[in-house]
Amino acid sequence: MLHLTINGEPKDLPEALTVADLLARMGLDRRKVAVEVNEAVVPAVRHAEHRLGEGDRVEVVTLVGGGAPEPQPPADKPLVIGKFTFRSRLITGTGKYANYEQMRDCLAASGCEVTTVAVRRERLIDKEGRNILDYLDLKRYTILPNTAGCFSAEDAVRHARLVKEGLQVLVYTSDDPIMARRLKEAGAASVMPAGSPIGSGQGVLNPNNIRIILEYLKDGDPDYPVIVDAGVGTASDVTVAMELGCDGVLLNTGIAHAQDPLRMAWAMRHACEAGRLAYLAGRIPRKLYAQASSPMEGRIAPSRG
Repeated sequence: MLHLTINGEPKDLPEALTVADLLARMGLDRRKVAVEVNEAVVPAVRHAEHRLGEGDRVEVVTLVGGGAPEPQPPADKPLVIGKFTFRSRLITGTGKYANYEQMRDCLAASGCEVTTVAVRRERLIDKEGRNILDYLDLKRYTILPNTAGCFSAEDAVRHARLVKEGLQVLVYTSDDPIMARRLKEAGAASVMPAGSPIGSGQGVLNPNNIRIILEYLKDGDPDYPVIVDAGVGTASDVTVAMELGCDGVLLNTGIAHAQDPLRMAWAMRHACEAGRLAYLAGRIPRKLYAQASSPMEGRIAPSRG
């Protein structure tokens, strides 16, 4: 573990980290920032070779024109699930990462406020004596327990009894519109239809079924949360789900098994925000024929005579 102070804040990061690695983790373009390590400027050409050491003090600065704040998108209403309210519409899982440090960094990069943790009848401490909860900031994240650790009907029923303890249930389901409607009628705080088989990375295979589910569940209840879960493989899959009008996306494998999980976490974050903005903005109608964007009025007419 490498202990650094970055812009005045203590951070714990994996070992063997260069300045270029750090900037990538922070989602920054090294061409647009200046980096100082222990009060000495590190030129951009040396970012990839300059290794950070234990206790280093790192300052990363960029230019802001005239002190003007960065433009922000138009305000959006929050995501409300039961009694909980969130700004981020991306929910991520905690499984399948190479290590807990990678998981922690990817959750932070994704911007998520909710993360899923499997409920299992086993020790919370792994073989190295580490607890996953030590890597989750419980002031930052709402923990969503799931039944991924249930391998029998008995286990599933046992964990379902948690509902009696006052938990609100977000239900995984297929993209069957009738089943989705029945689950809402049964009291689910949110219905989460699968985009495609879990872990397949195939994206949203049947967008028309998702559209019908949205129509059914939001009829007379426009704020009821419908969240696409399972099958997301890359950022464009997230954008498609959000542009359909879904209220959020839950994913895990798409980030954890990417060739570069940290970069993919950033991509998923921006894709979720872009898809939501596009849905609210409203796309132009699809047309069969081309229509020039330049107006036809006011053209120079040929002279006569």
